[in-house]
Amino acid sequence: MYKIMVVDDEPLSVVGIRSMIESLDMDLQVTDTAGNGEEALRLIENDMPDIVLTDIRMPVMDGLRLIRTCREKYGQNRPVFMMLTSYEDFRMAKQALTYNVTEYLVKVELTEEMLRDAMNHAIEHVRPDREDVSAEPAESSSFLYRMREKFMISLLHDLFESEDQFRLQARDLGFSFDHGQYICCYGELLPAQTTPLTYAQQSSLFSGCVRMIGSLIERSVFCHMITLDNSHFALIICGTSYDPSGLFDLLERVFASVHSYYNVTIRCGIGTAVSAPLSISSSFQFARSAFRKCTDKAPVANCPDSGTARSHDAFNISLVKNDLIRSFEEYDSDLLSGTVSRLSALLAEHPDHYVQALDLASNLLNLSISILPDGEAVLNEQFSGTPDSYLSLYRMNTVPQITEWLDSYSRCMCRHFTEKRKDHKNRIVSDVKKYIESHTHDRLSLNEVAAIFGISPSYLSQLFGKYNDTGFNEYINICKIEEAKRLLRSENHKVYEVADMLKFGSEFYFSKVFKKIQGVTPSEYISKP
Repeated sequence: MYKIMVVDDEPLSVVGIRSMIESLDMDLQVTDTAGNGEEALRLIENDMPDIVLTDIRMPVMDGLRLIRTCREKYGQNRPVFMMLTSYEDFRMAKQALTYNVTEYLVKVELTEEMLRDAMNHAIEHVRPDREDVSAEPAESSSFLYRMREKFMISLLHDLFESEDQFRLQARDLGFSFDHGQYICCYGELLPAQTTPLTYAQQSSLFSGCVRMIGSLIERSVFCHMITLDNSHFALIICGTSYDPSGLFDLLERVFASVHSYYNVTIRCGIGTAVSAPLSISSSFQFARSAFRKCTDKAPVANCPDSGTARSHDAFNISLVKNDLIRSFEEYDSDLLSGTVSRLSALLAEHPDHYVQALDLASNLLNLSISILPDGEAVLNEQFSGTPDSYLSLYRMNTVPQITEWLDSYSRCMCRHFTEKRKDHKNRIVSDVKKYIESHTHDRLSLNEVAAIFGISPSYLSQLFGKYNDTGFNEYINICKIEEAKRLLRSENHKVYEVADMLKFGSEFYFSKVFKKIQGVTPSEYISKP
């Protein structure tokens, strides 16, 4: 784990940079922050960080003097410095480079991709002095991130087949849902710029805002922040109890802070409080209904009365959830086309229900982004010839216009499905294999793993037999025996201990499986030179 320090006299900038670093899914941890160079020096003396991101202009001691002092005291390589500034100043940049600074970053232009590249560059300067570092593979991080996003979208839209499936996925993805109360919020970010932003600019702005919102709210209450698309987000507030009026005030303060830093307007609806995790979807629907009450003068709104909210749910996407999920999972263009046609026909019967129609279409959009691998990039590519890309949905002002958008969405996604269908099944098998390889110490079964991935056991077994050299159970045993060899040789565990650690049920059964795969018993393997 690489230790990072952020030095900046602007508190909001510190929050934004810190949350951006933590969102990179890299082997990084922000261990300290400071408001000026003098404070940073004291912290560096107590606990030397690997990388320091520091602003140039600060009171008491500026960034250049901080770097110069560290170079005189600790040499040219400790710590690694990256410069931050709110504007371009090439004279100061040139001076910073003489102090062996690895990067010079302009804060207002900083994107997640730029920061990731800068961090990778900085790590190359740190690594020669770090023999104990082994960063998690990017592919593994991406897989986990995709699964966690899919889990949250399923929670918001009530897409779990059972409570057991929900609990299994929550456990394996590291989510805790043992709180007494949950409140869901639904929000939208509106850039203040009169000139339309490019997709990349909109993505960068939205990512920065969402990270800052989540970071500021987490100072007061535990929450889950969920990106829905390039303009909308959901927020799940968790706790034993939380006063809705207190939450209202908290959101207003946080949104005002984000507005002052990014110059964006944020509107947000607050849902009802629920006591069970699987009722979060109900709170989410109430939050979406409350969102429709937001105005420029009242950007945060509480949920309306229950009767209004129930009317709002008339076109809930869960009506066709099973067909949608299956079409996404299997890249089935015929099933998706038929499902969207049913939705369009339903909307055509109710041409005056604009709010419900928009809600249904945006729910469909959220599902696509979260469930499809690289969903947002896929949609942006498919809608590349449309102003505002897929966000053109939110410019639709009538039900017929929304229906036209749905038809366009269906054509675009079916085109993508046709291109990708050849290898989607192989990808499922690949993801399941990664899961098995990282859970060798668990008692794994076909039913449980299928539930975690949201597919039927028979379908998983069929895919495994077709796209892997071994069957499902055999692959589990192969992975467990590989781990057993490591435990027996590298960590010197006893045979019975390894059998218990890897959940084989008995030492006899473990030895039997071990010999079948390795050709020798565990004892014979240990005694080999």
